[in-house]
Amino acid sequence: MTELGIGLIGTGFMGKTHALAWRAARAVLGRDLPQVRLEMLCDTPEAKAAEMADQFGFARATDDWRALVADPRVDVVSITTPNNLHLEMACAALKAGKHVWCEKPMALTMADAEEMVAVARDAGTVTMVGYNYIRNPAFLHAKKLIDEGRIGRVVHVRGWVDEDYQADPDLAWTWRARLKDAGLGTLGDLGCHLVSLVVGLCGPIESLVADTQIIHATRPLPDGSGRAVVENEDTATALLRFASGAHGSISTSRSAWGRKNRLDWEVHGTKGMICFAQERMNELQLYVNEGPKSEQGFRTILTNPEHAPYGAFVPAPGHQLGFGDLKTLEAGDLLRAIRDGRPCFPTMQDALGFERVIHAIAESAAQGCARVTI
Repeated sequence: MTELGIGLIGTGFMGKTHALAWRAARAVLGRDLPQVRLEMLCDTPEAKAAEMADQFGFARATDDWRALVADPRVDVVSITTPNNLHLEMACAALKAGKHVWCEKPMALTMADAEEMVAVARDAGTVTMVGYNYIRNPAFLHAKKLIDEGRIGRVVHVRGWVDEDYQADPDLAWTWRARLKDAGLGTLGDLGCHLVSLVVGLCGPIESLVADTQIIHATRPLPDGSGRAVVENEDTATALLRFASGAHGSISTSRSAWGRKNRLDWEVHGTKGMICFAQERMNELQLYVNEGPKSEQGFRTILTNPEHAPYGAFVPAPGHQLGFGDLKTLEAGDLLRAIRDGRPCFPTMQDALGFERVIHAIAESAAQGCARVTI
């Protein structure tokens, strides 16, 4: 395969992680991956696009995303813009025959997400949605332990994801607080990641009961002219039933003082349990009911080259991977899928399943904690 031209839309935190991932993927993961060419970067204003293209190493810059997706030298489009722009950009790129790497959540509404899936199906190109936490070698090893029956039959799962970026009541109002710009609140920002993890560990969610909360009903406008209404949730909690028969609960907050990226989960089985904390993302805690009771306890498993693909980054335990490394793994998997002409998990169709869960949580809350079937 000849080299692939990369187009990047957006240069914020996620835009930078995509740029770094594209640059690192082949160096880290091997020469069997296609070569990439950082072809075009888009942001506004045009001067900013030119500055960031120089910093990230892209050959060209533009302030017109439509020009980027139509450019014949762009083969793959990375979309890292605010949520309300995903639908139009992704659909245009797909219709232009491009492969698409789109950040989560896919869209503001289920109808929009379903439209993206339909367009992707017709396009026949490779799509991937940015659920990077499911590529953590620690998560992959936990899944392997569960699949092998190491903790017995899974009966219960608990998960929570908390940050404090909206905890301050005096923080200025932004687009993140408005439904037409952001869609869901903490569910779209954080909760969908947690859903991807618990579904990956325990299988499909069958039904749920949920509630949500807006903690700060209004926020000050940036120009000091008054206050604006917060339209989406700060917290959400759901009780889950899985198709396997397991039960569980998940909770998410964007207003949890002191929490920076507390993305934690624990899976309980009939023979033991597994625990994980994202702020210690290179560790698993495993408890198995085996041996003398006097010697039982949690065992810390430190990820190492035995937990592929950790070894592609460093050759020894304890050196640890980071958030950006998981984005590099995403880029590598997408390149392999394009090379091999196969889907790349999670495709837009797969991600639709995750987003169906978070919208069901919002629906249950709106109906007064009614049970909703997924």
